[in-house]
Amino acid sequence: MTDTQPRRRTARAAVLALPLALGLLGGAVTPAQAATATPAPAPLSCQGKTIDTKAPIHYRTETLINAPLSKIWRLQTDVERWPSWQKPVLTNERLDRGPLRKDSRFRWTTPVPATATTPATTLSITSTVHQIQRGKCLRWSGPAIGDGLRIDNGIHVWNFTEVKGGVLVRTEENWSGAQVEADVPTSTQFLGMGLEAWLKDLKATAESHC
Repeated sequence: MTDTQPRRRTARAAVLALPLALGLLGGAVTPAQAATATPAPAPLSCQGKTIDTKAPIHYRTETLINAPLSKIWRLQTDVERWPSWQKPVLTNERLDRGPLRKDSRFRWTTPVPATATTPATTLSITSTVHQIQRGKCLRWSGPAIGDGLRIDNGIHVWNFTEVKGGVLVRTEENWSGAQVEADVPTSTQFLGMGLEAWLKDLKATAESHC
């Protein structure tokens, strides 16, 4: 049916907006980085819960941060301060009070430039914490919605492990939704770029003496 072709082009164009939408300011991810290793390692988990391992779009990465675990944990869980060290994050609002905990919710925003088929907009991401173990792990999920751009759900897991030389920070995320699943390789590449940039910013901030 020929009427599906414009929809596919629109979906692909919206997917192509994701690098800027999610603040992907690092370099491009190579196909080797985006590909799933064989055999694949066990998924990261927090209190026994993982990403959606059946989702076609997922990415995992890690970095060693030479900083105290307490500082890294504070940076990651003080979500309202993300804009101070992550340039792509415009705002972040807690939807509850107190320390980040199970069922905590926060809404954060990032800009999306205009493309040939989608208007300039702001992507709004509402995240809900499902699992949290202090100094060990985090797991949250939520949709990302903008004008002409939508990720129905993303599940994000973080692990923190003290090792020789610092803290090994590992992260894994999946996306789901018809729009992003219209081009799985491109979406996977952009998801990977976003996570690599996030870890780069977290490492730089945690290792600074500020």
